[in-house]
Amino acid sequence: MFRALLLFVSLLVNPVSQSFADTFADPTVIRGQDGYWYAYATSDPLRSGDTAHHIPMSRSTDLVTWSYVGDALTGPSAPYVAPGASYWAPDVRYLDGRYVMYYAVTDTTISPDNSDFAIGVATAPAPAGPWTQQAAPVVAPRPGGGGGYLSTIDPAELTAADGTRYLYFGSYYGGISVVQLAPDGLSAVGAPTLVALDNKYEGAYVVSHDGWYYLFASSANCCAGPATGYSVSAGRSRSPLGPFVDARGVSLLDSRVGGTPVVTQNGNRWIGAGHNGLVTDLSGQDYLVYHAIDRHQPYLDQPFGINRRPMLLDRLDWISGWPVVRAGAGPSDTPQPAPVATGAETFDRRPSWLPGGWRVTDGYATGSGTALRPSPGGDVRVEADLRLPARAAAGSVAGVGPAAWSAPGGGSSVGLLVGGAQVVIDRAAGRLVASSGAARASAPLPAGLDYGTWHNLAVSVRGDRLVAELTEARQNGPIVSLSLPASRSGFIGFVGRGDVDNFSVQRLYRPVTHAAPAPALGRLAWSDEFQGDSLGGGWSWVRPDAAVTVSGGSLNWPVEGGDLTGTGNNASVLLRQPPSGNWTAETKLTLDLGVDDVRNYQQAGMIAYAGDDDFARLDVVSIWNTRQIEYGRELPYAGSLAYGGITLGTPATTTWLRLVHRLDPATGEHLLRSESSTDGRAWTLGGVWTFPAGAPLRIGLDAHGGATPPVTAQFDYFRIYRS
Repeated sequence: MFRALLLFVSLLVNPVSQSFADTFADPTVIRGQDGYWYAYATSDPLRSGDTAHHIPMSRSTDLVTWSYVGDALTGPSAPYVAPGASYWAPDVRYLDGRYVMYYAVTDTTISPDNSDFAIGVATAPAPAGPWTQQAAPVVAPRPGGGGGYLSTIDPAELTAADGTRYLYFGSYYGGISVVQLAPDGLSAVGAPTLVALDNKYEGAYVVSHDGWYYLFASSANCCAGPATGYSVSAGRSRSPLGPFVDARGVSLLDSRVGGTPVVTQNGNRWIGAGHNGLVTDLSGQDYLVYHAIDRHQPYLDQPFGINRRPMLLDRLDWISGWPVVRAGAGPSDTPQPAPVATGAETFDRRPSWLPGGWRVTDGYATGSGTALRPSPGGDVRVEADLRLPARAAAGSVAGVGPAAWSAPGGGSSVGLLVGGAQVVIDRAAGRLVASSGAARASAPLPAGLDYGTWHNLAVSVRGDRLVAELTEARQNGPIVSLSLPASRSGFIGFVGRGDVDNFSVQRLYRPVTHAAPAPALGRLAWSDEFQGDSLGGGWSWVRPDAAVTVSGGSLNWPVEGGDLTGTGNNASVLLRQPPSGNWTAETKLTLDLGVDDVRNYQQAGMIAYAGDDDFARLDVVSIWNTRQIEYGRELPYAGSLAYGGITLGTPATTTWLRLVHRLDPATGEHLLRSESSTDGRAWTLGGVWTFPAGAPLRIGLDAHGGATPPVTAQFDYFRIYRS
């Protein structure tokens, strides 16, 4: 039954996969042509004690409550798939009338070696299958220059504005690359292009938004149990081939790798928020779909086994041209307003308002003429899946083109009416054509567009502007978009000669345009400006380093060869007692680690320290050919040690670092957020690590990880602010 507007507010509670799965990692979501939403995930057991599912699938009517509907890859394997291979990180698209699934294959028969990763592909007539694996991989195993095989995993398809299809893939060993696909999407054409440097990112997902292509990618270890710091960053480009740069203009190919944070942990129960997809609800609001780990229950079965990574869904905002989850507030663990995901007319039966020129068959409307409903007024979004099933004589919608209609059984135009405006797919002209009052606009459709398969047309009216977007099954952003003045009189509906399905009218979402406020710095309570030739009062050493000096207005610390991770614990740490309550510690660090060369793992920065095996370390660090800011956490867990890191922000030769401490009023836990800056003015907010209530925290400085080549960390000051 068609419902123009939802008259109630439902709630979204994470994890949304909890009704059928404890883990549902690397998720991706599409809306099927049947009107349901479908989600797919990496091959894992769904529950404790379960066996692995080969790409588990789930279905929902509302994006909030999900049900398991089977495994995708249960049929015969492709001939190149080695016995015992697993399937990871599916990406599902609706391309030219069929569903196409890309996935990583962990082992093949193409080489005699193990772990020769490849990208496979399967097709299906419906979103729940049956799926048929294609005989050859889309991307074959790629030998690596450092031995073994490059990480050919984490595929994601994009259909660009000109209709060209691309596939993004890759991980830390080899970086993220993009390769052009054949028109059917089942094979690669030409050589891949590197778009994100190795040793930093994986889990690519690309969308088109406001004339830019945005590359979402995840960084750090996906699966470090209670120390997982997986997070998502983004870069953008005018071309699907890059170069992708962050909000400060730093390339994702630079050794000091760029990336603007999209989502990271915020101190609630969720850590390791990453490997995302994106879905748009019926109001036009974007949502990030991703997995995360409950830090209180990080493993599916035994400690240090399979990480428990359920599926989460949270609102994605676009602020100053950049995507960010909940305006920067991060993953939600309390009830949130649910997506507008129901209320579309799926034509399972004939609605009373459908005029005589249209009939309902096989779950869609087909016919000719105009079908109208009263406009709800205000800002509105109208969308439908449309197709022109057979080429016919030239004809178009009255008021847009020639008045003559093609013969029954085929048409050349079909589209939407919204408040006096009309937007149609005009096959005869090969264009998306819009009119609103006296205003006219049109844009060419891709030359290879298959008019006989479903495409989604969405028309939004906000204030005095109308925006129309044509997409492939509501994925990746628009293939074609138009904007022109809105006309608010009249009705809403569809018009033309063709097929219509999933017709929806909803209040247009209200965009969030301002970021969540950053933590207040407060007043300066204490500082050591490192003047003279000795440290100020209150400092103490864990394993003193005699090479450290104070001179020239800085603390000078030759980076030493020790480390704190694991059980070695032979690095020096300079510490002091923090004040009680809420505070922020800040330092200015000059550390010239150069670029591009390998000098693992020289680093220096700040530390929150409760013991040699219980600390959070915010350092500028050399990781293979990259230079990153890592906020690492080591903690005891289940009789052993866990270590992981959050890698957000970009360092420079001189980098400002902050640790922002808050006490959780409910639990007494210590919450410590990282921040970094390359100029001391504009700060990148990083993730949060927690310490138990009553932990004997001290704060200070470190410089270790490797003594070769020699390099000295210079700290200009150490300041503590109270808030």
